[in-house]
Amino acid sequence: MKYFLSAGEASGDIHAAELIAAIKRIDPKADFIFLGGDLMAREAGNAPFIHYREMAYMGFSEVLRHLPQVLSNLRRAKEQLKAEHPDALILVDYPSFNLKLARYAHDMGVKVYYYISPKVWAWKEHRVRDIKRYVDRVFAIFPFEVGFYKSRHDYDVTYVGNPSVEEVAHRKTNLPSREEFLKRHNLPDRPIIALVPGSRRSEIKNNLSVMQAAADMYPDYMPVVASAPGIDLSYYGYYIDPGTPIVNNATFDLMHFAEAALVTSGTATLECALLNTPQVVCYRANGVKLSYKIMEKILKVPFVSLPNLIADAPIVPEMLVHLCTPKLVGRELGNILPGRPGHDNQLEGYRRMREILGNSDAAQRTARIIVEENSLEKKESERK
Repeated sequence: MKYFLSAGEASGDIHAAELIAAIKRIDPKADFIFLGGDLMAREAGNAPFIHYREMAYMGFSEVLRHLPQVLSNLRRAKEQLKAEHPDALILVDYPSFNLKLARYAHDMGVKVYYYISPKVWAWKEHRVRDIKRYVDRVFAIFPFEVGFYKSRHDYDVTYVGNPSVEEVAHRKTNLPSREEFLKRHNLPDRPIIALVPGSRRSEIKNNLSVMQAAADMYPDYMPVVASAPGIDLSYYGYYIDPGTPIVNNATFDLMHFAEAALVTSGTATLECALLNTPQVVCYRANGVKLSYKIMEKILKVPFVSLPNLIADAPIVPEMLVHLCTPKLVGRELGNILPGRPGHDNQLEGYRRMREILGNSDAAQRTARIIVEENSLEKKESERK
């Protein structure tokens, strides 16, 4: 069968690549057309017709600045959908773009699946209306999403497990030794504090200097920055001390070998938790108290980091907006270093979180449902 996938960010590329691999194990002759990245290309055996680097615009002002590109991407995606008329459209997060694509595919009579639901439980809940209209099945990766959709919107979604559980377990088997890691990145043999400031320039600008200053409070540890794909290494130099090491394309390895981490809120917070590395979540944004109060009103959930949301408890400290200062972040960091009270408490919280997530292979389970449903529909259609 022919599958059309749309993933507009680096994290989506990771999850969609795993899904492509899982579909191929069940449907070896599958064809894939996709918007995505290099990992998807490796699994699919062909290049994306639009790379996510041309799509990763977030926030009103950034989208507005790149509006011609955004509209061009959407037009090209619709043209591809019409030309290819796939058996299924599989969307991966990225809701502003993907829900428009869902409507177009639905009107064409193409089956629409959403793998990794948009975070409508946190903000922009009105998007559920479009999901109910244009999406045939949502695959949820957080257990609480099932109750949210059912109780608030009378919509059934399928919990398939969290893909990060399987991805982290698989990637851990391919890790180098600590000695190899240090040698590969020309790092001295000292205990590490990982600085993971996000994948966008605005996140790096707002958070990295705070992370550096907080880590500097503990001179027995070496702060090491995780760079993001597509960001020139020279850009980091504006926000860190001279001589602070930067590792490229090795965020996962860095978090694994670190004694603690300072992480900008996002998927990396969950990966860090699954790696059992204590962390402080940082998100400075504009850094004023008014912004924090506005955010509290907009958000419909009590936490922003994935470990806390999954456990429904404050496992990791969240230093948001005006709370994200060197002094406050540094205080929380000191509490989770080895031998400090918060260290073991956080590891116990991680254990509870993993129990809640379960051990399902999310990509494999999702792939089986998609392939089986579409195979059945195709056979029925051919009989008619």
